[in-house]
Amino acid sequence: MAYVISSACISCGACSDACPVGAISAGDEQYNINADACIDCGACSDTCPTGAISQG
Repeated sequence: MAYVISSACISCGACSDACPVGAISAGDEQYNINADACIDCGACSDTCPTGAISQG
């Protein structure tokens, strides 16, 4: 199951930089994860300073 980003996202971009497959992009309010591209590696979750990323 792909990771998801909650409303606790502060749009810092750390997750996007950490994603090895480029599945994370900036959205209007916060960053978003493309579930079809996510490989469930957890790299994004490990780098999020607010803990806004979890498995969905």
